[in-house]
Amino acid sequence: MVRTGSMLRVFVVLALLCVGVSYAQTKPVQDVNPKISPNLAAAQAYMVDAFNKLSVSQQINNYDMNNHAATAKNLLIQASNEVSAAAKAAYANTK
Repeated sequence: MVRTGSMLRVFVVLALLCVGVSYAQTKPVQDVNPKISPNLAAAQAYMVDAFNKLSVSQQINNYDMNNHAATAKNLLIQASNEVSAAAKAAYANTK
């Protein structure tokens, strides 16, 4: 008989894996208005470009990069989200 605690741990691990995989498949957003915040918009554009370059590099190297490129892509997504939040804060402070 399988213990409930063991089943719960397996379920939690599988749920975290699913969330991680779906999170890793997103791309950085480019939602800062360049007319209002040209520098933040440019920063986001560079992040999107870097993300795309990493994707190409992963394909060329058959994704054999010890997960470093995937980690870098996740960090670019986080950075893009932070730039978006910074822009929203700047917009709110100018009103």
